[in-house]
Amino acid sequence: MMRSLYSGVAGLKIHQTKMDVIGNNIANVNTVGFKSSSVNFSDTFYQTISPATGPNSTTNTAGTNAKQIGLGGLVASITTNITENGGPTTTNRALDVAINGESFLVVNVNGEQLFTKSGALNVDPSGNLYCTTNNGIVQGWMADDDGNIVKDIATDLKIMTAKQTSAAPTATTAATLLGNIDPNDKQLTPTLDANGNITGGGVPVTFSFYDKLGELYTVKLMITKNPSDPNATTTSSVVPYTARVADVYNSEGESIFVKKTEQADGSVKYSSSGAQISFGNKGAKFGIDTSLNDADSGIVNGVNENTGEFTMKSSTIPLLFNSQSGNFSAVDATVGADGSITANRSNQQYAGNCVNFAIYQGEDAEHVGNDSTFPQYDATNDNGGIEVDFSSLTQFSKGGTSEVTYKRGDKGGKNAGNYAGTMTGISVDEEGKIYGKYSNGETRCLAQICVATFSNPSGLEAEGESLFRASLNSGLFDGIGEEVSKSGSITVGALEMSNVDLASEFTNMITTQRGFQANSRIITTSDTMLEELVNLKR
Repeated sequence: MMRSLYSGVAGLKIHQTKMDVIGNNIANVNTVGFKSSSVNFSDTFYQTISPATGPNSTTNTAGTNAKQIGLGGLVASITTNITENGGPTTTNRALDVAINGESFLVVNVNGEQLFTKSGALNVDPSGNLYCTTNNGIVQGWMADDDGNIVKDIATDLKIMTAKQTSAAPTATTAATLLGNIDPNDKQLTPTLDANGNITGGGVPVTFSFYDKLGELYTVKLMITKNPSDPNATTTSSVVPYTARVADVYNSEGESIFVKKTEQADGSVKYSSSGAQISFGNKGAKFGIDTSLNDADSGIVNGVNENTGEFTMKSSTIPLLFNSQSGNFSAVDATVGADGSITANRSNQQYAGNCVNFAIYQGEDAEHVGNDSTFPQYDATNDNGGIEVDFSSLTQFSKGGTSEVTYKRGDKGGKNAGNYAGTMTGISVDEEGKIYGKYSNGETRCLAQICVATFSNPSGLEAEGESLFRASLNSGLFDGIGEEVSKSGSITVGALEMSNVDLASEFTNMITTQRGFQANSRIITTSDTMLEELVNLKR
């Protein structure tokens, strides 16, 4: 039989295989994350009729080449075009991601870690982030309670557990006062008693804070001039003021120092709640002046039983400004005879800028120490409680009107506290970090998507459903993964399209068809020749 028959058959087979690959490419032209493949042919076995010979000097003859007849072709390789990214298509879904680069998402499918370019993600009923095209659970690293990513062995990303769908309240531990204390404001003139103590007057200044349960409280301060301060004449550049606490209100606008008791006849009587506060002075506690009693006026232990009015044991803090520049100088500090300013606090982090404020709800153990809902002050380390920062105040003349506001938290916005919230949405950034958004305005980092890269990505084995498996020729996954920023980035709200090039596929289809046709002609022509051979004998 003629060898050309078998060469034609081999040619038909390999061109049929190439057509199968082209058909699969075209069928997946709109498959998310699909990677096209290409077929490479090679020639196959050869029958050597005579081997090559070298030149012979004795006979003075030249060498001859080997005489070989090929037996057709075979499929040398089917290569997946993984390194070429498909174009991104916009979806505007917060959980759709397109990976720019050669890295792959890692997904857990039936306990096995596989790899995909499909970033169509969603959250299943168990709170797992999964890929909708293959139901694989996305792998990555979880964040700790402070929102810091803990990079360890890649694990299932659970981003909507019961703990994560709610944001626990956090206590405020810092507040910043902002604005201007106008030196011509008439409210700054204090009312003094016979002993020179400030009993009234002042510019009202407030700031609010959250306790550990997320309840909002408001502190009312009064700022006044202090013309009787003996340090006022030591230097012309320092102007002393005082700041004192006038009251503290709960979220219902009621003073925490007074409690109401409904009587049998429906009337209400007021009395001291026993609450105490500290304002600077190393945490020394004070509250209502319970030594005041006046039966005729209805005052018992410093509280008017009928109106709830009371008299505070005021603790004043020195507040100093530079009269020449109008800028803040220091708070809770002492001015020396030479004009030097020495902060009274031992904690250098807050000395001269911050005054510590803390609440002690009564004297019983239920409301103080670690069990208190309020941030507590630690006199040993001179910190804790709420650090009230005065350093952003100024003393410029602005028509005799002071304007002071505040913000919860320090100057950088940290330690502002918050009330309890529930999750309202999830988002992913270009680094693959997943954030939860909550109804209280908080944004918390929940996890980070990890990716895998391979030294030979074309060596990955396709598993269907846009999945690939690591092979010995691709390199193996280390089980940890890496950040996507090391090899590319993530486009959020988009998906990577198939990288199939239809123009190339149709061109390959034409050449494949012609190749198949030509090989079929080998068979028919060989058959004709065999027919002529058979017909020699008639």
